[in-house]
Amino acid sequence: MKITKDLGICMDHASAHIMELTIDPINTKNIVSKFTHQIKEDALEKSEKHMHNKEQHEPLEYDKEIASGIRNYDDVILFGPTDAKLELFNLLKADHLFANIKIEIKETDKMTENQEHAFVNEYFSKR
Repeated sequence: MKITKDLGICMDHASAHIMELTIDPINTKNIVSKFTHQIKEDALEKSEKHMHNKEQHEPLEYDKEIASGIRNYDDVILFGPTDAKLELFNLLKADHLFANIKIEIKETDKMTENQEHAFVNEYFSKR
């Protein structure tokens, strides 16, 4: 019997909570985007072109950092209140390294850590 490896990721453009479904408690890792509001303001002061360059580069690094943790899992649920999950999903679908990983997206409201854990437990228990 194959042991499935399940992962829940609650994310927005600023941070991601990566939750590995294990026997209680759920292991959570936090990843924070380096593209903060302050960096955007500083880049905008230099020039609009510089700000747009930063705006394109920094989120890609954030998505790559999250993606690197997904490779070892069989089933992933991306959820959260913004389009960040959809942007990551599109990046993953374009990469053949993620072709054998089942990835789903769910729109949710902003949640507390306990609500996120309950959501991940409930999602994977329904399969």
